[in-house]
Amino acid sequence: MISIGLVVPFAADIVPDEGPRMYPHIHFVPRGVGVKSLNAAGFNAAVDSILPAAEHLARQGVGAIMVIGTSLTFYRGPDFHAALMEALRTATGLPVSTMSQAIVDGLRSVGARRLAVSTAYADEVNDRLKDFLHAEGFEVLALRGFGLHGFSDPGHKSEQDIIALSSRACTAAPEADGLLISCGGLRTLNVALPLERRHGIPVVASTQAAFWAALRLVGATGHLAGFGRMLDQSVAVATPERRAATTMRP
Repeated sequence: MISIGLVVPFAADIVPDEGPRMYPHIHFVPRGVGVKSLNAAGFNAAVDSILPAAEHLARQGVGAIMVIGTSLTFYRGPDFHAALMEALRTATGLPVSTMSQAIVDGLRSVGARRLAVSTAYADEVNDRLKDFLHAEGFEVLALRGFGLHGFSDPGHKSEQDIIALSSRACTAAPEADGLLISCGGLRTLNVALPLERRHGIPVVASTQAAFWAALRLVGATGHLAGFGRMLDQSVAVATPERRAATTMRP
């Protein structure tokens, strides 16, 4: 069985439950870094633990490493994110990615550039997300956030809450060609399909993008039917990250 290491934002070593639901045949190995809140102070308490956590996972024999936590990896900007990716590759010698890179890859895979965005975050983090997306070549036409600060708060939002907020973002951006739902703490596995049917544009959500991208690091397609266009249409694409990994089927 292929093992994929996950640097997770929790204080404990816990796998986000949507990952094993998506890909039950994959062994995910978690290592927590202890994000305390959804703001700069909370991220600062954890960000220096990312690299040691990844090195720990590499010693466990995993085949690739994904850093879970969108805001954790974009909040210091695109230059920091690029440096983090390079440091992870150098320290572990493995294919690596982050949840921030995964949403970028997911949006590009569905051809989305002009975005409606919904998030768990308050304004400070939302502004940093917009800056990150702009640097990656996307245009944010509308953004709606839940305004949350507590680390565990996103998990209390229901799928209907997420669909309603995301629909408001889509309604505010009728020219959008994609919807991004950002925050790994939001439970989004079952929201993409109804939103795509309602608004007619592809949906990329942090958690699904991260696990999809993690499988692609080890040579799988990440294909998964019935959970939205990104997962449904996914096929294997040759990348330097994946060529360095063990080839496998989904």
